[in-house]
Amino acid sequence: MSFYPVLMQTLGILAIVGAVGGVALLLAHLTPAGRGALGRLFAGQSRELVGWAGGVALVAMAGSLYLSEVIGFTPCVLCWYQRIAMYPLVVVGAVGWFSRDAGAWKIGLPLALIGAGIALYHVILQFQPALDVVSCDAGAPCTARYVLLFGFISIPGLALGAFLAITGLLATAGTLLRANGATAGD
Repeated sequence: MSFYPVLMQTLGILAIVGAVGGVALLLAHLTPAGRGALGRLFAGQSRELVGWAGGVALVAMAGSLYLSEVIGFTPCVLCWYQRIAMYPLVVVGAVGWFSRDAGAWKIGLPLALIGAGIALYHVILQFQPALDVVSCDAGAPCTARYVLLFGFISIPGLALGAFLAITGLLATAGTLLRANGATAGD
């Protein structure tokens, strides 16, 4: 078995796990009982959550660079916007982890939310091309699906899974810090 199919299936599984995990974390924030459970589950782990978010961003960045620089897929305009939101999250996660400052979630969360919005629009656009309001290059159309894993996950779907995971992790770090009355790391 060659490297490419194994890598793509692994990324597809990670995207599903990331999306489900990120949404589960975000849903837990909706109720006091859920926030309490998060507080017990991740007590003292705010910095680690920021580090994990950076790790997810690192895998997503490496995957996007592999697909464009090694495989040769040309990124469309929306892919570039997603990269603009994703790549700094690697630095935010690393700085938060190494400086022991979980307050980095404040910088990362807006980037993750913006990236998730762009990725969601891109996924919808690939399945409903008539909704295109972005002027994409004919050489790299935003509606093209270079990859379709498990019949429904395209490259923007991979990014959406990563952005949802990062959003859930950073929102949880922020909730824990606010609950503890802290502004920086644990």
